[in-house]
Amino acid sequence: MAAAKKAVLGPLVGAVDQGTSSTRFLVFNSKTAELLSHHQVEIKQEFPREGWVEQDPKEILQSVYECIEKTCEKLGQLNIDISNIKAIGVSNQRETTVVWDKLTGEPLYNAVVWLDLRTQSTVENLSKRIPGNNNFVKSKTGLPLSTYFSAVKLRWLLDNVKKVQEAVEENRALFGTIDSWLIWSLTGGIHGGVHCTDVTNASRTMLFNIHSLEWDKELCEFFGIPMEILPNVRSSSEIYGLMKAGALEGVPISGCLGDQSAALVGQMCFQDGQAKNTYGTGCFLLCNTGHKCVFSEHGLLTTVAYKLGRDKPVYYALEGSVAIAGAVIRWLRDNLGIIKSSEEIEKLAKEVGTSYGCYFVPAFSGLYAPYWEPSARGIICGLTQFTNKCHIAFAALEAVCFQTREILDAMNRDCGIPLSHLQVDGGMTSNKILMQLQADILYIPVVKPSMPETTALGAAMAAGAAEGVGVWSLEPEDLSAVTMERFEPQINAEESEIRYSTWKKAVMKSIGWVTTQSPESGDPSIFCSLPLGFFIVSSMVMLIGARYISGIP
Repeated sequence: MAAAKKAVLGPLVGAVDQGTSSTRFLVFNSKTAELLSHHQVEIKQEFPREGWVEQDPKEILQSVYECIEKTCEKLGQLNIDISNIKAIGVSNQRETTVVWDKLTGEPLYNAVVWLDLRTQSTVENLSKRIPGNNNFVKSKTGLPLSTYFSAVKLRWLLDNVKKVQEAVEENRALFGTIDSWLIWSLTGGIHGGVHCTDVTNASRTMLFNIHSLEWDKELCEFFGIPMEILPNVRSSSEIYGLMKAGALEGVPISGCLGDQSAALVGQMCFQDGQAKNTYGTGCFLLCNTGHKCVFSEHGLLTTVAYKLGRDKPVYYALEGSVAIAGAVIRWLRDNLGIIKSSEEIEKLAKEVGTSYGCYFVPAFSGLYAPYWEPSARGIICGLTQFTNKCHIAFAALEAVCFQTREILDAMNRDCGIPLSHLQVDGGMTSNKILMQLQADILYIPVVKPSMPETTALGAAMAAGAAEGVGVWSLEPEDLSAVTMERFEPQINAEESEIRYSTWKKAVMKSIGWVTTQSPESGDPSIFCSLPLGFFIVSSMVMLIGARYISGIP
């Protein structure tokens, strides 16, 4: 019976999905896109100072090995032969920056995570050097100068970490985003590891020219980055190297996409004008703009969507980035303790069905698109004596939806053709209250695939379709039809607009909290306004009284 099962399955493809909150390894049937098995490990985030966010690159790598081994064990229990796995794709949190020693394989500092804010004064200093009438950084990269992207994180490491400075001087240093660190390590590390990245991840570094598809000498000089530490840039779908250890030793790694591009591929948004929104730690809305770069007039990014093969054309996207989406749920769990698990928020929100006039702006890392406002900090406003933790939970979910609405409005203005529906994916989409709220606030249908793991699916598709692997067809007629769940708006348009305009009022109140920023100095007053905002909220919460926060009537 087991042999018959294997024969039916045909070739399989694995995908590493390395996100900000967790690592997963998933295995798909390349003929049907069915998810056969997976394993997940949560990743620790470290906050050494206010506004700093770090992760241990070795823990990330170890979590990948663990997820691969555990998934292979699960496949064995299902009588599925792991020798059927013909390729592996990698999808990763973008912009997160690692520098390591190519002789020892050791990271020279923790990974500086995309959310990290320590580089604000670096950004301010660099901004002064950009001519007002010629923003060559934005015209070459499609990106605003921001703490978000890798070049300023790398600049900070070069300026502040002696180990990094010495390794660069002695020609021992390699830089990469998480994809590069993983591929180098998995393909042998110090024993011949392949130092590469793909066009989607390269386009998020601020060192990559999205028109020529190469590292840009002028940008590297502007940021003071030595080009010899950069990885080789490859397409998103080709064989980079072979796994050198573990249960899948010898299997080619042949797909690489930044997580949001992977989700765009996994949602099969291959046509100009198709868009998807991924709800993870942050929230990312991407719209495929085809072979042309569309530059936004409304605070969106222009980025590389994918290049599915060495000789295949490049596709571009407009992107709206929200820093805090799922992270606000984690904050309610870990920092405030009003929920014990992330899933509990749906139950709390359902109890009240309204925020009762409470609005939550989770600008923990400033505001990203469409504002690009680093001075913003998180606020909860509209509190009354009646407010309890259920209302705050509901307001947190609404915040994710309002932020998406702001991005969708900007995208509609840039593209000129409003989206008729929104395709969604990511961990948070299992929350039905969130999905219904999103439809109500956008006032268009929200469409969710029955298999929400589209980020991993996109990485698997790229890997399976690579030249020399050829087990996954990307021809439109061969792509598996996906069953969808649809959420229709259930409130009237006027109510939707009133709630949205009140939200925008709350956003304005969140801006301008931080007036002095010098993160490099180590001054304890750094980001002093965030604790102030927090204490204001804390004081109000204390006034509400413990019985209300506990939900006791």
